[in-house]
Amino acid sequence: MDLKLTVFDIAGTTVYDGDAVHHHLALALAGAGVVAERDEINAVMGIPKPIAIRTVLERHRPNHRADAHEIDEIHSRFQETMLIHYRSSSEVRPVAGAVETFRELHSHGVKIILDTGFSRPITDAIIERLGWLEDGIIDGSVSSDDVSRGRPWPDMIYRAMTITGILDPGAVAKIGDTPSDLHEGASAGCRWVIGVTGGSHSASELSAYPHTHLIYTVADLPDLFELRRNQSYSMPLAMGERR
Repeated sequence: MDLKLTVFDIAGTTVYDGDAVHHHLALALAGAGVVAERDEINAVMGIPKPIAIRTVLERHRPNHRADAHEIDEIHSRFQETMLIHYRSSSEVRPVAGAVETFRELHSHGVKIILDTGFSRPITDAIIERLGWLEDGIIDGSVSSDDVSRGRPWPDMIYRAMTITGILDPGAVAKIGDTPSDLHEGASAGCRWVIGVTGGSHSASELSAYPHTHLIYTVADLPDLFELRRNQSYSMPLAMGERR
């Protein structure tokens, strides 16, 4: 089955933001008296941010269930500062080669949806800043609060398939830089689950999670799918497959 839909993560995969997610989530947690190390935040990257916040809080307070009101307050602080960052920071830009990759995929009739652990306001701020939807660079987006369950559940990919009219996950590739991205793709039954090792997690870290391929950056995707060699491209084999 030919590739028909690609579902890309945003921060760290297709958008460079100066490590803003780590920084602003740590600041929001610090406002609640929780000093979270980088590794702790990295462990919850990609999942819906309220769940990520709850996870970190309960790790620091093992005998105390996180209060919903406190989680909402921390998430609100995080969202407020992230919106400012994505709307105004000079650090926010497409990952090198991302736009070219999107255009190459579109030239072969492949749809492009972004999905993310961010809420809809942050997702819209990023896409509006970059002009990707208006310019037809992407075909749409799915945020964690658009569905009942975010990553690692498959719901966002199923929503992306609905948006684009793709019925078979065997025609879908999921691409992202976190373990939750890879679990999401595997849970949805995607034919290709591709880890990006130049973002929040290294190749050695991602290799332990479900995947069919690992690449350093999304700029490598056209070569992986041999899009530039000819118009009738051949699909890369998943791990363990034979032609």
